[in-house]
Amino acid sequence: MTKPRTGRFPASLDAVAPGARAGAGATLRPQRPLAEAARDQRQQSTPTGLGLDGTAVRTRMVERLRADGVLSEPVLQAMLAVPRHRFVDSALANQAYEDTSLPIGLGQTISKPSVVARMLEWCFLGETARARGHLGKVLEIGTGCGYQAAVLAALSRHVVSIERLGPLHQLARSHLGTLGVHHVRLIHGDGMRGHAPGGPYDTIVAAAGGEDLPAAWLDQLALGGRLVAPALAADGRSQVLVIVDRRADGWQRTVGETVQFVPLKSGIA
Repeated sequence: MTKPRTGRFPASLDAVAPGARAGAGATLRPQRPLAEAARDQRQQSTPTGLGLDGTAVRTRMVERLRADGVLSEPVLQAMLAVPRHRFVDSALANQAYEDTSLPIGLGQTISKPSVVARMLEWCFLGETARARGHLGKVLEIGTGCGYQAAVLAALSRHVVSIERLGPLHQLARSHLGTLGVHHVRLIHGDGMRGHAPGGPYDTIVAAAGGEDLPAAWLDQLALGGRLVAPALAADGRSQVLVIVDRRADGWQRTVGETVQFVPLKSGIA
């Protein structure tokens, strides 16, 4: 963790103390190429004798996450409550509770459960979340199929989720509507701009990474709030999670583990 900064963020990641990095662990790869996702589908074991609409397969997933070091009980309980198989194609549903990414169309994938859990655990370690016991008002960048938005809904008071790809925006709307997920507002728009009318936000979490964190996200982060997003590392090649806390005297940041997310893009399609 570095000394709070009062200047405009983002600044160069070169300034981050080496000890703040978690580079020793494996790279978190939430959205890998579709060929790799397809290969993993063939290799993963298929749950047998377990109804996907029951809690047994989700319990097994959560216990695996717990064994792998996810310690936030609210995050684990939220992931236990949300049926991940309802957010993927029916042909892939029997792979939904394995720790693998799965294709959702348009060259995108649903992130691995372990990556969703780690991102949201970082969110829950923020000052406001720890004090309140929930994530407050959340801005999600990159709705995808809507799975993470559903998990966020169980952890927060209100979620605004932005997706730049129209077909995925509609897919998420269908998924969340079918499951009756409340207090989530879906927006088809440019995630790089955030959504100022709904701000400020206690929590901002992004599922895509660019060279820098857009200034709009930082401007829309509430005092005491936390932002968790991938960004380009100091080496100019890899990505790392950047955790930003907004304090009265500026933005304080921490660099987390190495990750591999899809590129952050502007505009809508």
